[in-house]
Amino acid sequence: MDAAWSDLQALVGAENMRAATAEDAVDGVVPQMVIEPGGAEEVAGVLKIATGAGLAVIPRGGRTKMDWGNLLRNSERSGTLILSTSRLNRVVEHAWGDMTATVEAGCTFQRVQETLAQHGQRLALDPLWPEQATIGGILATNDTGPLRVRFGSLRDLIIGITLALPDGTLAKSGGKVVKNVAGYDLPKLATGSLGTLGIITQTIFRLHPVPRETRTLSFSTADGAAANALVLAIQDCNIVPTGVQIRAASSAMPEVDLRFEGTAPGCEAQIEQTLRICSGARRVEPPENVWNARSELWSGTESLIVCKFTLLPAELGTFLTSIRKLSEALQWSWRLVAQSVGVGYLRLDGGNSGNVVSALQNLREELESRGGSLVLLRCPLAIKSKIDVWGSAGDALPLMRNIKAQFDPEGVLNPGRFIGGI
Repeated sequence: MDAAWSDLQALVGAENMRAATAEDAVDGVVPQMVIEPGGAEEVAGVLKIATGAGLAVIPRGGRTKMDWGNLLRNSERSGTLILSTSRLNRVVEHAWGDMTATVEAGCTFQRVQETLAQHGQRLALDPLWPEQATIGGILATNDTGPLRVRFGSLRDLIIGITLALPDGTLAKSGGKVVKNVAGYDLPKLATGSLGTLGIITQTIFRLHPVPRETRTLSFSTADGAAANALVLAIQDCNIVPTGVQIRAASSAMPEVDLRFEGTAPGCEAQIEQTLRICSGARRVEPPENVWNARSELWSGTESLIVCKFTLLPAELGTFLTSIRKLSEALQWSWRLVAQSVGVGYLRLDGGNSGNVVSALQNLREELESRGGSLVLLRCPLAIKSKIDVWGSAGDALPLMRNIKAQFDPEGVLNPGRFIGGI
């Protein structure tokens, strides 16, 4: 171990290493060291040294999602190291003529957008906590928002990636042009892997123009079924919104939000058509920061639970009914933000928590039986210790284990935190 610390210090410099404190703890586990490499080569070098010394490595960006995932399994490791990407914080290149950008993993999303906006372009993505969230963390957790309905998922926006592997290799895939198809599709593989295959050091994105105008409409509905019917009607017509979401809560009627972007005449034409389609719903004033509604689900007490769920878009109304029954049984209040593509976030908090684990498992089984899923993103450690936060991986788990064995055979990166204890 002493030799490993000495080698790490020689690689990155003593000023870029420090002993970890309680503030660096991940689900109650305090690592031995925090290290901040200054480039992709240093990240790869740190991983090679850590692998040789039998250390577990936890990648860290902006600290916004460090509590996502299962409990760390590090009992068989000689120690734990946090690898921070805070020094990899540059927009390396903005090829505005080609509408692509190359960005280091530690760069915050807000900084990326500010840089791209200088040429009237943007990364068509709306992740949680953009001021702190880094590109690497957003990719590792596959964090997408309402813009997905128009521009596709995060995987659709990546055209190249550089990945540091535990053996010290720097693997690159893709390139700087949108139609590049060379090499293995590492971007899609690394996206959503929670840093268990390698550490993302650099990414190349396709870009879109910043819209001239943005308009938002909100409608109040009688119940979940009416809200779901309204969303399906919007999807069946020829208007092209860049955001469609349902907001619901135990103490409020469901509301549907629609966002339109483009030129002023284009937005007005779509709004006019939308008002005809939604003539049976009551139009209301959209709340401030309506498109950041899911970020607000995390604010509050330590006992709250926040889940991410997926289901068929046509089943959102049925799911809202199930949530009302669950909250009544638990005596917990709830809030929900769901996108029209069938991805949403649910918050539960307060009241009796004695049977919350079995209730969550029943809700998960109901979703999984219909091809959906339920992932616990935030919950007290007492609950996390009793349940797999990811749920079932189905037939994919053996394949995922084999991929993990190819990329990280020693189990160095985030051991135990991903699906099935990967």
